[in-house]
Formats: sequence, C-alpha cells, structure tokens
Amino acid sequence: MGKFVVRKVKTGIMFNLKAGNGEVIATSEVYSSEASCMKGIASVVKNAPIAALENQTVEGFAKEKCPKFEVYVDKAGEYRYRLKATNGQIIAVGESYKALSSCLNGIESVRKNAAENNIVKE
Repeated sequence: MGKFVVRKVKTGIMFNLKAGNGEVIATSEVYSSEASCMKGIASVVKNAPIAALENQTVEGFAKEKCPKFEVYVDKAGEYRYRLKATNGQIIAVGESYKALSSCLNGIESVRKNAAENNIVKE
C-alpha cells in the first residue's frame, strides 16, 4: 500500500509519495507550513488519477490541458515526469529514468498510490 510521507526539512515541510515497496515515486516542493503541504497532498490525490499524459519526448507532441503529467528528457538525457494541477502549478515530480517505459510505469504507480490517500508524518 502506498503512502504520503510528510517530513520537516531545514527550509519547511514536504512530502514523498512512496509505493508499497517503500520506493519514492514522487516528491513535492518544500512548503512553508504543514497546512500548505496537506493541500499539496490533496491536490495530488485529486489530480493524479485523472491527469492527462503529455509526452514531450515525441516530436510534435499534443499539448494537453491541466491536470497533466508532463514527460520530458532532462539535461542528463534521462526521462522525468512532473504532475501539474488544474492551475498549471507543479505539485509533484518523479525521479529520473533511463527508459521511457520505466518513466511511464512510474506515472501509473503515482496514479494508483495517490488514490489510496494514506498519510504518515515522520
């Protein structure tokens, strides 16, 4: 079972979405308050299951409306994704992947695990 792990960092508070195997599959920005962080989690729970997929790695890709997962290639040449809310703000980002298929699997894992809405505070 997946879970959102909320933790304090030097500059504020953030969350990681972990899959059932404990692997981090998405990370948030650093929020200034716990209330803001909880709103970020609620936004991921709401948007991840319904988000469109915009694959920016293909030439002439179709622009999707938010909420959406954007798949792109980073400066190191690896695949990444970010989840954008309805307002266009980035609410979670994934790690880098060497293969596009692995990146797409990561997105499906976020969709599935976010829907469980299980929150743990560290």
